[in-house]
Amino acid sequence: MAEASLESPQHRFDNRIEAEEKIEPKDWMPDGYRKNLIRQISQHAHSEVIGMQPEGNWLTRAPTLKRKCILLAKIQDEGGHGLYLYSAAETLGASREELVEALHTGHAKYASIFNYPTLTWADIGAIGWLVDGAAIVNQISLQSTSYGPYARAMVRICKEESFHQRQGYEIMVKLAEGNATQRAMAQDALDRWWWPSLMMFGPHDAESAHSAQSMRWKIKRQSNDDLRQKFVDQTVPQAEAIGLRIPDTKLVWNAARGHYDFGEIDWNEFNRVVSGNGLCNRQRLDHHKQAHEDGEWVRDALRAYAEKQA
Repeated sequence: MAEASLESPQHRFDNRIEAEEKIEPKDWMPDGYRKNLIRQISQHAHSEVIGMQPEGNWLTRAPTLKRKCILLAKIQDEGGHGLYLYSAAETLGASREELVEALHTGHAKYASIFNYPTLTWADIGAIGWLVDGAAIVNQISLQSTSYGPYARAMVRICKEESFHQRQGYEIMVKLAEGNATQRAMAQDALDRWWWPSLMMFGPHDAESAHSAQSMRWKIKRQSNDDLRQKFVDQTVPQAEAIGLRIPDTKLVWNAARGHYDFGEIDWNEFNRVVSGNGLCNRQRLDHHKQAHEDGEWVRDALRAYAEKQA
């Protein structure tokens, strides 16, 4: 490919990326940049919305009214995050209908972790502590992503996710301070959610199909492996503080590196879940499809009203 002209839109775009300027919806951008953003933002939006399901499973079984109110507020937050992100994707020319259709037909993905079941109340704590904790590590860096609407959406999302993480950790603290059955429940939840939480950051950088280009465009600001390491380093002391054990026999502090060394993820499991063969893949998607169909009358009414006003 010939080198971009000094006056070309591509050259001006590259200079703006290098100068840390935000790209806005009406600005010129390469098709690849636009497509990469739609893929990433829509996947993020789908994850927020699908992620409401495993927690919604416990709304009627929360142990106290206070816990139920907190969980309900959190689930509502997640729905709001999905709306912010779908709106950000729409600024790139992708319609909401196209985004949902891609999810329902399997052409769009969502975070693999939401295809695991929530078996006990401790799982709600583990999701808040680990899953939202991993999300925050990734999303804090996205506050400086190169696309303006995405970066601005992340500011509010990160504030709310911080509340979610604290809520989850507080549940685990209470369980760890409880009786032997409660402590065992907390440990069991940690055992089941630890490795899927590490998988949330995606494959190793060298094996990621999109990571390198996203880094060059500054859509992503830190690599998958760096983010995963940051999550491990901040979470291990939190587990130790409440007397829980990370389920990794290879976990050890490496003084020379200033980081924890940890075991290898089961990437076969990761690929199996991502490809649609996890424990709850079919259940999660079928539930979303049914909810979408049930809401068709609302969309019909809105379309009719808009046509009447036109």
